Amino acid sequence: MVSALGWGALAAASLVVGAGLALVRPWPERFVGLVLGFGAGALISAVSFELAEEGVKTGGAWPVALGLALGALVYYALDGVIDRRGNTGRAKERRASASGAGTALALGAFLDGVPEQLVLGLGLAGGTGVSAGLLAAIFVSNLPEAIGSASSMHASGRPRATIMWMWAAVAALCTLASGTGYLLADASSGELAAGINGFAAGALLVMLVDSMVPEAVKQGGRPTGLVTALGFAVAAGLSIA
Repeated sequence: MVSALGWGALAAASLVVGAGLALVRPWPERFVGLVLGFGAGALISAVSFELAEEGVKTGGAWPVALGLALGALVYYALDGVIDRRGNTGRAKERRASASGAGTALALGAFLDGVPEQLVLGLGLAGGTGVSAGLLAAIFVSNLPEAIGSASSMHASGRPRATIMWMWAAVAALCTLASGTGYLLADASSGELAAGINGFAAGALLVMLVDSMVPEAVKQGGRPTGLVTALGFAVAAGLSIA
């Protein structure tokens, strides 16, 4: 349990690091887009090898398929709530630009982080150890979200301390998700663990197509596809190693 929380804290720390970097200096939009593209590639690898493939090995294809459908629908529905509350598009960076969108932003980061970090805890409880590929994917994909959103919040007049405390709270919630995954795996069947893997995969796939990839291309331009392929290759290499 302690190890799950420790690894979860390491993965979620990039949210706080990204927010801090955003407050230190302004970052070019193109740079943020390329980092976002790299993170998207890493997450595609994680969905393929760490979630779907491992889930099928653990509990079979049907639990993964059912979990995937449920995760996609839940993320889609809750992301729609964020849209209505923030009066913005689904893109993470745009959530930060609306006044009073702090709650919606925190919920968005929470929805992204929880499925990913549940799987970290599941892997540790199952005795497979920490997935370097998934850990890298979570860490890298968190950075552009925090950098872009914290920059917009600061530009709108929010105090630096408020921004940092908010992202620290989001990181803490994501860390607790790793511990929750550990506890769920410890008391669950292989089918339930596979369903949780599928749930995470479904939520991430909707987030990638709905938010992360479009924003990466918009900000990073044509080289984003190459950087995304690089992110996939690096994360896949870490998964196989």
